[in-house]
Amino acid sequence: MTPQTTGPGTGTDRNTDTDTDADTLDHAMARAQGLDALLRDLTDRAVQQVPGADACSVTVRRADRLMTLAGSTGLPGGLDLRQYENGSGPCVDAAETGSAQYYSPDLAAEARWPAYTEYALATGVRCVLALPLAVEGETGAALNLYGLRPDSLAPALDTARAFAQRAGDAVNEALRIEREQASAADVRTALLSRSVIDQAVGMLMARERIDAHRALERLRRVSQDRNVKLRDLCAQVVARASGGASHGRK
Repeated sequence: MTPQTTGPGTGTDRNTDTDTDADTLDHAMARAQGLDALLRDLTDRAVQQVPGADACSVTVRRADRLMTLAGSTGLPGGLDLRQYENGSGPCVDAAETGSAQYYSPDLAAEARWPAYTEYALATGVRCVLALPLAVEGETGAALNLYGLRPDSLAPALDTARAFAQRAGDAVNEALRIEREQASAADVRTALLSRSVIDQAVGMLMARERIDAHRALERLRRVSQDRNVKLRDLCAQVVARASGGASHGRK
């Protein structure tokens, strides 16, 4: 028997192309719209693409506490918050471990998180799948999927894992861009600060007939005495001098 080959029109290639297109779209969105818009889109797409998922959210640790950065349309607001408050639940555990997925096929029979389970059942949720996200520079992150029917996510576990992998890659791309933008902003701020400090030093040198070192030391001393940042003090000096010069020209 001649072995089958995978041609251009086979399902394998179509799936690969779909994944590649999704990755490209995620990275394009990350570059164009930033992290918040990307996460909102990811959670909505997870509900569309993972069979059995009725809601989705993304948990990330920021400033040493877990928080939900995005949730799909229709996600009950307290589903994640109750877990953070209790310090336990599938989303918390997946984010904390960073390596293990947590799947509860039927919360009505779940014994691991009793306080959270009671609340989730009251909202109509019957099963939960929490998958860790490999996010650079963050100590905990998870993709959380919720189903309204018992074990509704079981047939889609592989699909959910693949989606979480793509989501992690896209989030890393968005975070990388945010860090680059923040770094560029820091450089611009530093350059502006240096410029205004140099101007103030020059003005003080001319007015007091002192060298640059003594002028800078005097500005630093006044900055400390007034509890004002050196940059802000120098900006005031330059602004006053500019204002005085304008009046003089009039």
